[in-house]
Amino acid sequence: MDNDRESFIAFTERDDFDKDQKLNSDFYPDPKYGYSLLEICCYHGSVDCFKLLITKFKSEITKTCLQFSFLSGNADIMSECLKAVQPDKECMEYAIISHNIDFVTFLRNEHRIIIDMDSCYMYHNLQALLVLLDQIDDVNVCFILSVSFNIPSFSQYFLSHGADIKYKDNGGKTALHLAVRSNYKEMTEYLISSGLDVNLKDNKGLTPIFYASSSNAKEAAKVLISHGANIKAKDSKGSFPLHIAAGFNCTETADLLISYGMDVNAKNKKGRTPLHFSILQECKETAELLIADGAYIEAQDDAGFSPLLLAIGKNKKDFVEFLISHGANVNIRNTLSGVTSLHCAAYFNRKEIAEYLLSHGANIKSLDNSGMNVLHHAAMKNCTETAEFFISRGAELNARNEDGKTALHIAAENNSKEIAELFISHGIYTITRDKDGKIALHSAAENKSKELIELLILHGVDVNSNDKNGFTALHYAAMKNAFEIAELLMSNGADVNSKDIEGETALHIVAMQNSAETIELLISHGANTNEKDNKGETALYYATKKHNKEAAEILILHGAEATNAEKCAL
Repeated sequence: MDNDRESFIAFTERDDFDKDQKLNSDFYPDPKYGYSLLEICCYHGSVDCFKLLITKFKSEITKTCLQFSFLSGNADIMSECLKAVQPDKECMEYAIISHNIDFVTFLRNEHRIIIDMDSCYMYHNLQALLVLLDQIDDVNVCFILSVSFNIPSFSQYFLSHGADIKYKDNGGKTALHLAVRSNYKEMTEYLISSGLDVNLKDNKGLTPIFYASSSNAKEAAKVLISHGANIKAKDSKGSFPLHIAAGFNCTETADLLISYGMDVNAKNKKGRTPLHFSILQECKETAELLIADGAYIEAQDDAGFSPLLLAIGKNKKDFVEFLISHGANVNIRNTLSGVTSLHCAAYFNRKEIAEYLLSHGANIKSLDNSGMNVLHHAAMKNCTETAEFFISRGAELNARNEDGKTALHIAAENNSKEIAELFISHGIYTITRDKDGKIALHSAAENKSKELIELLILHGVDVNSNDKNGFTALHYAAMKNAFEIAELLMSNGADVNSKDIEGETALHIVAMQNSAETIELLISHGANTNEKDNKGETALYYATKKHNKEAAEILILHGAEATNAEKCAL
């Protein structure tokens, strides 16, 4: 950094010196990639250290070395790098950043590298822009680029030479959009006074007031509003400028919009208010402002989520605390589903938030509109840690929802093995039946939850248990054509010829589906190919009825007796 050759030599003579080491630091342009010692020398213009590395250690000159040399501006380093590497557009960008017009013109003239307009604008390099404009035969492009330098007379020059003040760039932005984004008050006033409409939209339907709102350009926003800018304009999602200001934590602009009459509780197409935006984007200062100006803290969007429920979902404990400290109802319910704050914490496995909510009066016994408690919600996502916490605080382990399902049923449906183990270890009933007479084993088979089936069998659940329709777990496996599940069940004693209330076996069911592999499996475990249901029909009858030729052929091969009609069908 200091080009201290003697100190650098001493550094290289250490036993642990590695000439190929890389340095990662936020100080440099791209911190996620490490930089070599030689590249760092180029960045800082440390020519003596640079020469030592390339002569004594034969360090490789990379593209990055050359790019950085245009940034530091050391001619000796640059010259050496140019011998090894061809310059590219990144070199031009660094030359523009360095504001060295000689480097810019060198790259343009000697290597035909185009001067990048955006870089000129971004790094406020007027000289580079003038060189570029000298080559551009488009007065409109020159005009819109000139705005970035906030010199009204400069922009006026191009207007006087025929530039269209309403000209838009590729994104549909006018000069006013660009001036406002940078909070250039005088330029904003000049453009409006020159006839530019304050409510012109870009390609995304955004007027300049949206740009002011997203960049906290308060002074430019004042000018826009004083000249008739519509603060109630909507973007494509139905959001107002206040939503945008809230989402970007642009407190000053938000305050200005409110002072001019913008409704603090206005909703976009999703029913979200500016407060929703501020919570989602973690903009606490703007959230404070909105609440102080009357934002409804319990407002729910079209999906039924209040700011508090959103904060829980996003795992923003500090915002949960913030909202509750400002009066948010700790037991608020989603108006559509009846889900409470604790249900959200359970579903998203937010243990710390759950602890905080309970300490502030959240009701652990609350049920949603489907009759589910916190453990049902935890089971959906296998949220073991939070479920264990709720159990320790008295959550009802064997509670049933409106379908009669316990949390174990829900775990089985979602193959949530770890949480199922937790429930069983705490004594949940493994054979509780839902309204259809299903136990958790049936739910596991229906949803192909192999690990849950193994767990339930391990804990003694009857593999041949029937539901109200007479279905066993094997019937459900057959319905889903779940070969692996069927094999697991039969290897643990499932009766392959068990019948449902219609007299159908698993073989009848798979024959309808033309599941050749599963048919072979069932037969290999003793399925009776001539077993009849209550209508007197065999599996072969259903295979032929469904035109499942392969299934029918397998059944006949294994002894199924075909009627004349069935033979004709084949």
